[in-house]
Amino acid sequence: MNTVMIVTGESSGELYGSLLAKEIKSKRPDVHIIGVGGERMDKAGVELISSISDAFGIVEVISAYSKLKAAFKKAVDAIKKFRPDVLVLIDYPDFNIRVAEVAKSLGIKILYYVSPQVWAWRKGRVEKIASIVDRMAVILPFEEKIYRKAGVTCEFVGHPILEEIEAVSNPPIPPLLKGDEGGFETGVIKATLGLDSDKPLLSLLPGSRPNELNRLLPLMIDLVRQFKNDPEITSGKDYQFCIPLAPNTDERRYNIHLETLMEEGVVIKKGESIRVLAASDMAVVASGTATLQTAFLEVPMVVVYKLSPLTYLLGKLIVNVEYISLVNILSGREVVTELLQNRANPEDIIKGLKKIMFDTKYREDILNYYRLIKEPFSGKRASERVAEIIMEMAGWRDS
Repeated sequence: MNTVMIVTGESSGELYGSLLAKEIKSKRPDVHIIGVGGERMDKAGVELISSISDAFGIVEVISAYSKLKAAFKKAVDAIKKFRPDVLVLIDYPDFNIRVAEVAKSLGIKILYYVSPQVWAWRKGRVEKIASIVDRMAVILPFEEKIYRKAGVTCEFVGHPILEEIEAVSNPPIPPLLKGDEGGFETGVIKATLGLDSDKPLLSLLPGSRPNELNRLLPLMIDLVRQFKNDPEITSGKDYQFCIPLAPNTDERRYNIHLETLMEEGVVIKKGESIRVLAASDMAVVASGTATLQTAFLEVPMVVVYKLSPLTYLLGKLIVNVEYISLVNILSGREVVTELLQNRANPEDIIKGLKKIMFDTKYREDILNYYRLIKEPFSGKRASERVAEIIMEMAGWRDS
């Protein structure tokens, strides 16, 4: 039987894996897809051999070691049992590079889809990856040159989050009425989410990994309380708040924080990040893929992030980037405010939000840079192209 194996390790990568699986199935319904993933990949027809771990950072990976070890054994056993035609690795380098080494020793073709952030830290990984994989499919424009220089067949395929956005731009969500720029009619989307269609919306995206949620949900509670009591804000429009949790979030683990947020009037939605962002007037977003998602939907934002003190200190020694958010990295300048560690506090966040609210030029500058960022991604369909690459590697024809 023709088999593809997809291995991912966190919520955003799992989304990309699910979109890819659907695309493969649409082209080759007979293909058996196995993988490491979560609920979305399962629904997309992937036979899961292990769940994703969501470990991130040095301290967090150590604490999740036993789960990672078990997942690695299951992945290796599946490779040996099923001998997939193509192994697709999605980001998650510490785990996936080890999986790739096993697959390579067995002569299995390897596609790395969604590159690790080698341009930010551990640049030596480029040579390591180049020695293992057969092809690279990258989702950021500047990554293609990095791998081609290392001698890898590499292609910039676009970004799969555009497919998510496209999916919710179809009915029942009507086309936007935001002038000539296009977009969504925010009042209608608010109503479909059970929100007040007439009130402005501040969306709060605290990330998807357990360490992110543990650190940022308490921050969101303090932020909402101070935002609601700020006289400069309350003298204007009455804001509403929404947190769109990632689909794989175990809400029971954060029950105390979520209940407190709801008591403060925050609406909690699961798996609705696109709709919530599409309806938002501004956002506070954990650094990660969600910042690019927010930019593509043209929502002004403040970016926040907190790591364990040890991970942060070690990261400062080895990370070689001026900015942490993809928006600023792609722009080469600080388009949106970034607040890390102790600077990620309610006072500084509100200061950034007020600048969005009251400085018209600043807000317009943000939106103009967003549109420049989007240009290289226009017209590309990442999942479709990656499915084609897999078929090329396996020697299959489109059915």
